[in-house]
Amino acid sequence: MAVHNNQQASIDGVELPDVVPLELSNLTRQSWELGKRTVEAETTTTLSKWESQHGQWQLSISEVTTETAILSLRTPAGRERFYAAIQLEVQSALDTLNTSPSWSKIR
Repeated sequence: MAVHNNQQASIDGVELPDVVPLELSNLTRQSWELGKRTVEAETTTTLSKWESQHGQWQLSISEVTTETAILSLRTPAGRERFYAAIQLEVQSALDTLNTSPSWSKIR
């Protein structure tokens, strides 16, 4: 039996797709409805937006509270996935995106 070893796996088994080079240990998958409502709330601030090398994937990072961030990921098929993460963990992991040749900051 093959074992999939993903360094991005969190405690709950939630992980970002391998194309996203962020290692977040406390990640929670949000339903589409909850994630969409959360990122569109007036109290939510978009911190940054990113695009993969060929524009197939898009990532938005939003601050929901001083402790919580929401990562919005748009797949090449156009589907949106939402993940809740610890704000400090996301801020620490952003250096990986900044230095990744596969991702570009678009805002």
